[in-house]
Amino acid sequence: MTRTRTPVVAGWFTEGGGEREFWLLGTRCTGCHAVFFPREDAFCRNPVCSGGELAEVPLSRRGRVWSYTDGRYRPPAPYVSDAGAAWEPYTLVAVELTIERMVVLGQAAPGVTVADLSVGMEVEVVPGILNEDEDTAWTTWNWRPVGTVR
Repeated sequence: MTRTRTPVVAGWFTEGGGEREFWLLGTRCTGCHAVFFPREDAFCRNPVCSGGELAEVPLSRRGRVWSYTDGRYRPPAPYVSDAGAAWEPYTLVAVELTIERMVVLGQAAPGVTVADLSVGMEVEVVPGILNEDEDTAWTTWNWRPVGTVR
């Protein structure tokens, strides 16, 4: 059975095309050149900017681990969490993007634990699945150490 792939948040990343065509999407102000993620579509958030048009831009696919931790609790509603299933910790990674020098938070790719990470390590963004039901695969992004294969 084929599930419909649906982004958890539309417009925050590309869909389809595999890992080489997967990008987080931000916006850049044409006035001050500030870059935003999550994207900003209404106005420039830079307080010293008089404003400019906001253009969608792909963000760096790579960055360096700024910080990381493991989530050892079952998240409360409205997050999806199967109360009947055994709980498994997940790894969160804060990554400083190579070009933009901004920190973006995300979950580590499946199988990547805190034992696999270190501050300063190079990681890359890859497509991920946050949750699935019988009809839908809810897609997101994950961070994976460079040089490892899923």
